[in-house]
Amino acid sequence: MTEMTGGPALPQERRVVTSVPGPKSQELMARKQASVADGIGTVMPVFAKRAGGGVLEDVDGNSFIDFGSGIAVTGVGNSAEAVVRRATAQLEAFTHTCVMVTPYEPYVEVCEELAKLTPGDHAKKSALFNSGAEAVENAVKIARTYTRRQAIVVFDHGYHGRTNLTMALTSKNMPYKHGFGPFAPEVYRVPVAYPYRWLTGPENCAEEAAAQAIDQISKQVGAENVAAILIEPVLGEGGFIEPAKGFLPRIAQFAKDNGIVFVADEIQSGFCRTGQWFACEDENIVPDLITTAKGIAGGMPLAAVTGRSEIMDAAHSGGLGGTYGGNPVACAAALGAIETMREMDLAARARRIEEIMKPRLQKLAGQYDVIGDVRGRGAMLAIELVKPGGKEPDPQVTAALAKACHQDGLLVLTTGTYGNVMRFLPPLVIDEALLAEGLDVLENALAGL
Repeated sequence: MTEMTGGPALPQERRVVTSVPGPKSQELMARKQASVADGIGTVMPVFAKRAGGGVLEDVDGNSFIDFGSGIAVTGVGNSAEAVVRRATAQLEAFTHTCVMVTPYEPYVEVCEELAKLTPGDHAKKSALFNSGAEAVENAVKIARTYTRRQAIVVFDHGYHGRTNLTMALTSKNMPYKHGFGPFAPEVYRVPVAYPYRWLTGPENCAEEAAAQAIDQISKQVGAENVAAILIEPVLGEGGFIEPAKGFLPRIAQFAKDNGIVFVADEIQSGFCRTGQWFACEDENIVPDLITTAKGIAGGMPLAAVTGRSEIMDAAHSGGLGGTYGGNPVACAAALGAIETMREMDLAARARRIEEIMKPRLQKLAGQYDVIGDVRGRGAMLAIELVKPGGKEPDPQVTAALAKACHQDGLLVLTTGTYGNVMRFLPPLVIDEALLAEGLDVLENALAGL
């Protein structure tokens, strides 16, 4: 009998049949420690064998409810039918030519889809890359070429990648930057509207944070020197911070008024994750450039910069690209992922996930004073964990809560500048009963702290 593969047909159940990690995962972990660099960390020490729908199965037969989606990558589910179908057909045709040597239709098709899907009705073009960090770095290159300026403005708690330039753009030191400097110059960081931690209260956050950011840019950098303002519409690794309403429009307008390229980093928040195709749509933000990756291709490595044609065309011929950027198999997978998002209306599914999850999380916040804040949109939700009686971050209890969830069959991820945020990124195709069961596991873990 042929062993069942993963994908949507995988039984959608939580099942813990061994210790976590089990014996086979422990054996594999010993092999990893002997042959893989220690810098490659592990959130949960189990080895995946199959995944699909809303579950991930390990080599020991344990089946975990997936609240991580490979860090927002498998929104359409692992091994989604259209992704597998299109990628398999492309594999059988050819795996690589390099688009800069002989181009191919799937690359053009992905760029056409991005022009349709991203905000704004202006003429758009795209360039495809391998990773989110590459997309961000190329957005900076394009903006600098277009404006003939050098300075790049980013925000507190922002995360933009692990290359040298994107480490400079990223706020958090450990583990992303520690010991890896010196970093690229001409990067300037300004305040972001973080409602939960704004000293004068969330009601003042948008206006005061925008005023401070604009003042710092004007006084310390000079708006006339700024090539790009780069921000995540929902800040990911910084702690799933949703900037206070009104902040993003103020910053976007300042950029427009001063000839600055406004770049929305939608690498974690894009492709239906927040209940819209892109998070910046929530406040009708139309970015000049938008960077995407993660959810774009159902698990295959692909990223993009999409933006106004006149900006995208600023770079000279040959100035953008890379050997593997826009690989044909990854492009085929992206077309399958986009097909799935449209046919299943996964933006609506994300909103439904919020309808189920957010009230439960808010109820738990009322019961457990270690939960200081509940935030996020769609299927990009989080709780911030603090020491009772105040807002002091509690990374230790966050780590303990995550471990308890893992032991009971729920895959969760932590995040945040202070290491005290638990984020929830379930696949957008997850079964509602499985979603509710995952929340039960979380509640039991909180009760056991």
